[in-house]
Amino acid sequence: MPKPVYKRILLKLSGEALLGDLPYGIDFDRTLAISRDVKTVADLGVEIAIMIGGGNIFRGVKGAKIGIDQASADQMGMLATVINGIALQAALEKEGVFTRHISAIEIRSLAEPFIRRHAIRHLEKGRVIIFSAGIGSPFFTTDTAAAQRALEIRAEVILKATKVDGVYTADPMLDPSAKKFKTIRYLDVLKKGLKVMDATAISLCRDNNLPIIVFDLNGKDGIRRAVLGEAVGTKVY
Repeated sequence: MPKPVYKRILLKLSGEALLGDLPYGIDFDRTLAISRDVKTVADLGVEIAIMIGGGNIFRGVKGAKIGIDQASADQMGMLATVINGIALQAALEKEGVFTRHISAIEIRSLAEPFIRRHAIRHLEKGRVIIFSAGIGSPFFTTDTAAAQRALEIRAEVILKATKVDGVYTADPMLDPSAKKFKTIRYLDVLKKGLKVMDATAISLCRDNNLPIIVFDLNGKDGIRRAVLGEAVGTKVY
């Protein structure tokens, strides 16, 4: 059996990852496919935490643009991530993966509250953790929440799943001449204004030397290949 180079990871999934071909909501077949990919990594003995977004249901930024105050819009977005967390937990358990759903907003009938030592203990027991509701406060993205939770649980890397196979000089879907970085430093991401994660998340990772691997979620075995140390996507270090 191949040996992983990382023992504990945090996988950052956007809400859009659950869309599949739908314009809105949750494609459960797509969610099951992601769950199967996660299971292949869990079967290698890797401890996995997942931070889930909510953009397939509601985005705080869009809510603010239509006149909802930012704090309320962000709270609505956080609740959208809880819905996604429930769906992802159901899909993972359907694939035979033991999970724990942990919400930063206290909803005890749906998810556990975040207690750092409890979360680490779940990982040590081989359970996949799903983090929802970001960090429970408005004005912070799920990117920042992913960086903070990764540091709190002592993850060795953040795997940032996207629609493209790494970080480019420009959006490759709009600019065919965009060039891909194999590796890039945190500071260069900030200086160039590249849309890897928001500036707060990048700064947290830089200050604590936490690497980020940006890869294509739709690529074959992307999560597994990244965990095995193969050249996947772009490494931010």
